[in-house]
Amino acid sequence: MTAPLLEVRGLRKHFPVGGGGFWNRGGLVRAVEEVSFSVSAGEVVGLVGESGSGKTTVGRMVLRLIEPTAGSLHFNGTDLLAADADTLRGLRRRMQIIFQDPLGSLNPCMTVGAIVGEAFDIHGLARGRERTEHVAALLDRVGLPPEAMGRYPHEFSGGQRQRIGIARALAVEPSLVVADEPVSALDVSVQAQVINLLQDLQEQLGLAMLFIAHDLAVVEHIANRVIVMYLGRIMEMAPSEALYGNPRHPYTAALLSAAPTPDPLAKRERIVLRGDIPSPLNPPSGCVFRTRCPHVIPACAEVVPPLAEVAPGHFKACIRDDVS
Repeated sequence: MTAPLLEVRGLRKHFPVGGGGFWNRGGLVRAVEEVSFSVSAGEVVGLVGESGSGKTTVGRMVLRLIEPTAGSLHFNGTDLLAADADTLRGLRRRMQIIFQDPLGSLNPCMTVGAIVGEAFDIHGLARGRERTEHVAALLDRVGLPPEAMGRYPHEFSGGQRQRIGIARALAVEPSLVVADEPVSALDVSVQAQVINLLQDLQEQLGLAMLFIAHDLAVVEHIANRVIVMYLGRIMEMAPSEALYGNPRHPYTAALLSAAPTPDPLAKRERIVLRGDIPSPLNPPSGCVFRTRCPHVIPACAEVVPPLAEVAPGHFKACIRDDVS
């Protein structure tokens, strides 16, 4: 069996909150707790959850933009947490990110040609005319004309700016791309165009992708597998078809029931979750979802449910076998 391109085991991230005075004793924001998954070469894994679920923190830890508190990260067999600066610099060619905010992630003082071409400069991949030709080819690949090289980010629409960000990520020919909510800041009319572009590029280039989103509907057609997170923990993980066709965790079922459907005649039972997501400063005991779960029982407060396999390749974190 081929080893996964990316392997994440027991990943954890706690952010300290500084104290200051008698009433402010400080604490820990438990952003991510015991997250484990893998991404194979050429596979798209969707990472989904509400705001505050820890999904973006996971994506940034994978790239070591944020240092984990505990756990292990291996990329193509290399221990990322043990890698020195030189090794990590070389690995960064293989791992790239597409940011959520296309305007905020682009330097307003640089032209598009300089932004996309900067990767060639940093890694010494191309210079002069060859560099210009590579940049033009990248822009063409994401649907932008060559003359875009001489313009600045503010001269483009949100969708076009995200295409620039995609071109920049692809410049160094990565094996893995972390797409951090790449369409959430875009108009609905543009979201499908960008998702289709990413899907086409992923298939053409054989990219592995960790696609982060807060909406399950966004990742339905692009992801091979989907991971659903809640308050820093994985609730469910399954192949896309299995998860959308037969969700096994009540949180996943609630998220899917809230997703809009294009068929106005289709009937779907709406599952309304009570309350708000708890604070990661003081997460509930036992199952972190129990304060909002419609199927909660007393034992849910006592036991942290392990992520257990309930069908081939289908995992859920719930102590109740009779709930789906």
